[in-house]
Amino acid sequence: MRLAHISDVHFGRIAHPDIVATLTQAINAAAVDAVLVSGDLTQRARKGEYKAAAALLNSFDAPTLAVPGNHDVYPWWHPIKRLRTPLTRFRRYIDANPTPTLEQPGLAVLGINSAHGYTIKGGTIGSDERAAIAQYFSDQPSGTFKVLVVHHHLITLKMERGHDVARNARRTLEVAMAQEVDLVLCGHLHISHVEPITLAEQAHQLVIASAGTATSDRGRGSNRETNYFNLVTVGDDTFSVAEHRFVPNDGRFVEAGSAAFPRMTPASSSSPDVTR
Repeated sequence: MRLAHISDVHFGRIAHPDIVATLTQAINAAAVDAVLVSGDLTQRARKGEYKAAAALLNSFDAPTLAVPGNHDVYPWWHPIKRLRTPLTRFRRYIDANPTPTLEQPGLAVLGINSAHGYTIKGGTIGSDERAAIAQYFSDQPSGTFKVLVVHHHLITLKMERGHDVARNARRTLEVAMAQEVDLVLCGHLHISHVEPITLAEQAHQLVIASAGTATSDRGRGSNRETNYFNLVTVGDDTFSVAEHRFVPNDGRFVEAGSAAFPRMTPASSSSPDVTR
């Protein structure tokens, strides 16, 4: 199966006039089985931005799953709405359920919400979300490829020290590891990066794929002014994550690097194959 992963679309800060259409064309041409979106569809949670985001999701041939990001809650100049009903517009235009699921033969995807009005840009994951992770993935049959989608990060990436991670990230990661989640898809940092991780007390290897900003002009660090999406290919024994970068002069997305990992294999016997 093939999965597209996009993040940090940020309607309201689109980088190039044709990049949204080009993204849609590239993903539809890849004949993916699902499109997974890890938050920040909008810049300021405005109605027009949400309508554009909904149109993007509807433009994909494959089914979609999207979770909110910190930019998808009401901004600070709507303090009461931000604190009491932060995701009203996300629920209206994108999904009434901010903890969505998507299932296909051999695939189980759960999205959880880490975006709340009482934080500034950081995220937090509560006990209800951790319980949802444990319950949902424990119910999946053996051999299912398990994917968790969340906006904020659960661990500090090696390539980008000092960035924020979600509150209760460690507890969330432990639950995901215990349920043998294969892949966590996230965004927030506007940096494209793929990294396998393990915890000392657990042998299971989990891969975190961070997508750069798909269409906005808000790339950061080494990915400044660069746009990315990920293409995940799942086989019987391995899966790979290929980063696709937008080339403005050519007006297209091209593969910029890929990493392959064994499925359901303890880290002690795994050796990721990385090409760039």
